[in-house]
Amino acid sequence: MLKLSLPLRLQLSLVIVVGAALLKYHAWYCLGVYAAIALLWAWLLHVSIRHLGGLLGTELIFLSLLALPLGWERASFLLLRSLVCLVTMNSFLLTLPPHSFGIALKGLPVPAPLKENLLLAGQYMEILLSEVTRMQRSAQLRGLHGTAGWLRYASAAMIGALYLRSLDRAERVYGAMVARGYNGQLPIDSPLRPKERFAVLLACAIAATVTLTSYKI
Repeated sequence: MLKLSLPLRLQLSLVIVVGAALLKYHAWYCLGVYAAIALLWAWLLHVSIRHLGGLLGTELIFLSLLALPLGWERASFLLLRSLVCLVTMNSFLLTLPPHSFGIALKGLPVPAPLKENLLLAGQYMEILLSEVTRMQRSAQLRGLHGTAGWLRYASAAMIGALYLRSLDRAERVYGAMVARGYNGQLPIDSPLRPKERFAVLLACAIAATVTLTSYKI
């Protein structure tokens, strides 16, 4: 995996996502540039293709339900642009060490309340994925192997139970954090080094050039 600090990896991922999200509609050539950058980013982070593909498949199903009513021409661009953003952020999240999202988030230049909400949302997602993993292991112990077996096991009632278990565990984790002195501020410091700041500025310049070019074509 490319040796980059967690805050730098998060900021570079966000630069790619924000740049792609601001592209003009039907700017296919510029979207192709961002797609190449997203694939290069996934390759540099050595993300697992199997895990990335499974996650993208699930996310694209939900996105298709939202985008297809807008018409095929508009939906196709929205879906491909969303795919670029998802490849970038999923590559970052799948290669993130456990319980290190707060470290990556600490260096992000956003208001403290927003940073705290992002941190708690990230921890909840980590708990949710942990509960899903436990349910998949439980299904395997019952002889349900593969995606089809998992889907038979995960009925609507099981999804409701998953939500309640995740919410209950998240509340217990938050209570433990408060009991240990958490007050919305992370007790760590992770500023970017000069070389890392230059890398972020260079990435911003490239993203701004590609995005602005889409409005001139």
